[in-house]
Amino acid sequence: MPDTTTLAPVSPLSHRLLAMNESATIAMAKKARELMATGIDVINLSFGEPDFQTPQYIKDAAKQALDDGHTFYTPVPGIPELRQAICDKFKRDNQLDFQPNQIVVSTGAKQSLANAVLSLVNPGEEVIVFAPYWVSYEEMVKLAEGVPVTLVGTLENEYKVTAAQLEAAITPRTKLIMYSSPCNPTGAVFSREELGEIAEVLARHPQVYALADEIYEYINFVGEHASLAHFDEIKDRVITVNGFSKGYAMTGWRLGYLAARADIASACEKMQSQITSGTCSITQRAGLAALRGGRASADEMVAAYRRRRDLVLDIVKDIPGFNTPTPSGAFYIFPEVSAYFNRLAPDGSTIRDSSDLALYLLNDAHVSAVSGDAFGAPECMRFSTAAADDKLVEAFRRIKASLAKL
Repeated sequence: MPDTTTLAPVSPLSHRLLAMNESATIAMAKKARELMATGIDVINLSFGEPDFQTPQYIKDAAKQALDDGHTFYTPVPGIPELRQAICDKFKRDNQLDFQPNQIVVSTGAKQSLANAVLSLVNPGEEVIVFAPYWVSYEEMVKLAEGVPVTLVGTLENEYKVTAAQLEAAITPRTKLIMYSSPCNPTGAVFSREELGEIAEVLARHPQVYALADEIYEYINFVGEHASLAHFDEIKDRVITVNGFSKGYAMTGWRLGYLAARADIASACEKMQSQITSGTCSITQRAGLAALRGGRASADEMVAAYRRRRDLVLDIVKDIPGFNTPTPSGAFYIFPEVSAYFNRLAPDGSTIRDSSDLALYLLNDAHVSAVSGDAFGAPECMRFSTAAADDKLVEAFRRIKASLAKL
């Protein structure tokens, strides 16, 4: 018999799972919670979550939905009333015309993104991901067995990818582009003119589709929100994703949606039907109330986010080695921090990269942030500004003191 004592055990897990990385934001939040469980006062700036409560009128709608008996399965793409309200929202806020059969409601915008990627991308097809990007984009492409192609914007252009960069990156194997605006993690916002130039590129490449993540739409400090689907020559190839977590402080409710050409929406519905079916009936009723209630509560939150952004920018301008563009939206700052690489920490270890720096700040300053590696920008770090003013002041006081030790 052959000697098998030296053979390594074979993992029972699938290759597609082993190729994926854990969400970096969730991983860092987990580390922060573990420290907090030991009694340490950790200020968590790693998670992309509003610190506001869901508006009361939305909570009341959920309670009413329970009392009214809305406790049964719903259609896979969402209840008809909510899908119509989403169409009305697109018309009111974005001047976009959709019909309910073009809307698929999902368990969060993340599922909407995954539905679209899995429905469109074949093994070996390329997906151009605008970087810095949200941490899950590349992993979704890997899950679909596509090939992620990272396209990095420059700091001088607020990290925004240009139309010229896109034109140069498209190949015959390109199937899809993915981006967010306002951007997580940078807060950059594409203008209508910039998106128009991107639309011109896509018009020359009819095999390429676009997945536009607009989850931070309402958290915009520069005025108009522009959608790629505005442009007639490519609108049938644009899948627009949005949701309720950021603008309505409904993170735990898990409610998102996409709008797309009818056959693409139908494909996403088919995908979802085999994974989760329709999302929570009570959550959908709450989302319906949110849309019917307008944007007043969102606008109040945005005013607070703007004040916090300005507060943090005023503090970090005095932190040496923090090169921080001014975010135009969302609730993050994304400084370039490579000035601290290859420095010695007080314990004698070397800060080699932003991952090391994030762990150092967690353990020394007791402030959690996320390494730029996870966003396709390894020289940067992401700090959430969705925290109370006093927490932000204390967090960056600690950060400044810790960095001075390096």
